[in-house]
Amino acid sequence: MRVLLVEDDAMIGKGLVTALAAAGMSVDWVRDGAQAESAVHEQGYAIVLLDLGLPHANGFEVLQAARREGIDTPVLIITARDHVDDRVAGLDLGADDYLVKPFETRELLARMRALVRRRAGQATSSLVAGALELDTETHELSSGTIREVLPAREYALMLALFERPGRILSRAQIEDRIYGWGEEVESNAVDVLIHSIRRKFGKGVILNVRGAGWMVAKS
Repeated sequence: MRVLLVEDDAMIGKGLVTALAAAGMSVDWVRDGAQAESAVHEQGYAIVLLDLGLPHANGFEVLQAARREGIDTPVLIITARDHVDDRVAGLDLGADDYLVKPFETRELLARMRALVRRRAGQATSSLVAGALELDTETHELSSGTIREVLPAREYALMLALFERPGRILSRAQIEDRIYGWGEEVESNAVDVLIHSIRRKFGKGVILNVRGAGWMVAKS
């Protein structure tokens, strides 16, 4: 899962990048509002973690501009501002959730999982597509009697497909969703991941649409 982190505090930012990477996520980190306004236009982010106290443009301005331009990526505000007025303002401007610093990493991850589930139209940690089930908490993929914990990249790929079951994702769209800035992506990287998943669960787990991309069956 690819995440955009907008945080100007170097210590907090480094800590979050480390924690999110340990949870199998690719993180792009920007430190001011101007950079954030540019970055949110990129395709592929599963979620944006947005601080409010930013240089050049504050978090409210970044959020308002993104929603005004039709960008619907889930936004979780992470901030030290704990006043009710700030929470109400953030949610009314289009934030999907609001978390006050300091917080525990496990709560942040749980809230992120909840937003991913909500976007996929699911109420529990398990996402369902056809005969497949993906647990966003344990990273387990189930197909019939086969159930395995996926490595980080394979999980990120399956999560991208599960977010839009029945819809085709091209190679470029998949790469956007699982690789961050500065990561080298070999030309056959997606093929290798798909081959590995199919080897464990069978060829039908991921459907190939010739010349267009890949998908999972819709429920």
